[in-house]
Parts: sequence; C-alpha cells; structure tokens
Amino acid sequence: MRAHRIDRPADLDVVRESYDRVADNYVHMVATTGVGDIRRHPWLKASIDAFADTVGDLGPVLDVGCGPGMVTAYLAERGLDVSGVDLSPRMIENARRLHPQCRFSVASVTDLDLEEASLGGVLGWWSLFTLPRDVLPQVLTLFARALKPGGHFITGTHVGDEDKVRTEAYGGVPVRWTTHKWRPEQLVDLIEQAGLHPVAELRLPAAEHTGPSVVIMAKRPA
Repeated sequence: MRAHRIDRPADLDVVRESYDRVADNYVHMVATTGVGDIRRHPWLKASIDAFADTVGDLGPVLDVGCGPGMVTAYLAERGLDVSGVDLSPRMIENARRLHPQCRFSVASVTDLDLEEASLGGVLGWWSLFTLPRDVLPQVLTLFARALKPGGHFITGTHVGDEDKVRTEAYGGVPVRWTTHKWRPEQLVDLIEQAGLHPVAELRLPAAEHTGPSVVIMAKRPA
C-alpha cells in the first residue's frame, strides 16, 4: 500500500506523447552533437562521478526520467546497482536498444511505489522540470522517504523565474510541455522541506544550446 498519493499532472499524457515524438531525434542529437552526454561535459560528469562515489555502497540507485539511458548506463559502468524509469515508452525502447545490459521500465514518477528506505540514491537529472509547481514538492518527499539514511539525491534543472511552454523541440518536432524554471535557492528550500539536507550545489551559466542551470545534491540524514 502506498504511503501517500501524488497528484497526477493534468498534462501528463500530453507530455508523454511529446517525448515519444522527439525520442528518436533526441538520441540522434546526443550522438551527433554531444548535447546531453555527460561524458562531453566535464562539470556535469564530475557531478555524476561525485554522486556515484557517494552512493556506491548504499544499495540500489534509481534514475528517474532516464530518457534513452545514458546516465543509467554510465553509472552501471561505475559498478552501481542502477535502473532507469521514464514516462515515455519510446525513450525506454531506445534505452533498451542502446544499453541492453541495463534495466529500464516505463512509468511516471507520480505513479512510482517506492518502499521506505529502499534506495541508496535517486537521480532526477533534467527530468523533473515538467512537473507542475505543486507536484514537485510531493515527488521530492517521495524520494526523501525512499532513500536510506545517508542516501543521496541529485538533480539538475533549468534556472529562471518563469514557466516556458514548449511547442517544438529537437529538430522542430511539435511538442507540448511546460518547462518550470526554478531559482536555485527556491529548489534548495523545496529539497529541505522534503526532509533532505543539501550537501553540494553547482551553478552553470547559459551555454550555446542551453540556458543557465543548476545541479544540487542532497542526502537523507542518518
């Protein structure tokens, strides 16, 4: 039985369909440009490496919103017991094709049934920004509950003050989702309110293909 129910976003089905449409283009973009590939971005790779070093002996790790599975596969190469989950069936099809050695499943983060203190680590790597502002705190509370004492959560997301409705993405494919941007201090507050203790923060300026962003790592107190 679930400890608590998370509100279902009103646009969940539309977001799923949008990511299904862009999945193949996104995989091609990563392969040809390196956008989204942490191996080609030293600071992002360093953040994931620090997370891997921290949670390596703590138990299973869940990559929420794993997309085509690049980070999941990287963590598996580092020796972690990691699995990935994504809202988009087409993203998961690509993940299974590209990384057959890893475990992937289709699900919305708002439908996950995670046992208390069952995970050593959770990632929300540029995958939580489509969650409505009233739903994200519920998801963070779910993650905090699912982490073992001493377990860590890492997230990366877009920085800003406004919501941006996307109507096309990754090569002009028609989509419909809202990018909810957060100020770093706002996101830190939400993470603390969920019961986690922030331990590191990396702020990145706007780059050629992206706006400013932030990476935050937090732990469940022992």
